[in-house]
Amino acid sequence: MSIHTLLQKTEKLEIQAYKKPKDLKNLSKSYVAFTGSPQKHPVNSSKVILITDPFSTNTFYYEFNKEDISYVEELPNLVDPNGETVTMGRIWVKKSSLGIRCIPFIVEDTRK
Repeated sequence: MSIHTLLQKTEKLEIQAYKKPKDLKNLSKSYVAFTGSPQKHPVNSSKVILITDPFSTNTFYYEFNKEDISYVEELPNLVDPNGETVTMGRIWVKKSSLGIRCIPFIVEDTRK
């Protein structure tokens, strides 16, 4: 797989309705909340990417298995100065499940 394939822009992930838990207090006993812009994984349909701050120049993203997500809350959308809108959400991920945090960066010589 080439690096160009991995760096393609991902599609928006429309937030699907999850059944709201009966008791949100009990949800925090078994799940942890993460906030960001949910995106489709570019190569694995069983995973979700969550970009923490999509308009920041210094951002990172999380990757989770869909089966580890119990509940999704829609949050207010973000809008940049050019009018581009990004969907934001809070996802509740099962404790002890595997997640990946990735901090992409461009390699440059900063000694100049």
